[in-house]
Amino acid sequence: MAIPHALAGEVIDVRPLGAALATAKSSTLFKTERIEGVRLAMAAGKEIAEHKAPGELTLQCLEGKIAVTALGKTQELASGQLLFLAAGEPHSVKCLEGASLLLTIMLDR
Repeated sequence: MAIPHALAGEVIDVRPLGAALATAKSSTLFKTERIEGVRLAMAAGKEIAEHKAPGELTLQCLEGKIAVTALGKTQELASGQLLFLAAGEPHSVKCLEGASLLLTIMLDR
C-alpha cells in the first residue's frame, strides 16, 4: 500500500511538534516529478552522514537546533532559519537539540 501524500491544494500542518517530537517519525509530505517535501524528525545526537541530493534544496529548521556541514564549513540552524544548497552539493546534518525540519528538494527530471 502506498503512503498517502498531500494533494495539490491541501493544507499541510508543519507547526512545531513540541512534546510529540520525542516519538515523531520523518515523513514525506508531498512528492511530484519535480518537487518533494519531507518533514524530518531528529533526536539529539542523531546524524545524517554526508550525501548529495538530486536537486536544489532548502532545509528549514522548524524547532530545535541542527548543525549542517556543507561548502567546507559547519553552520548551526535554529528554529525559523533556512539553508539553501545547490543540486549535488555534499552535506551532512547533526542534530544538536531534538529538531523537526522541513526539507524541500527540487527534482530535475
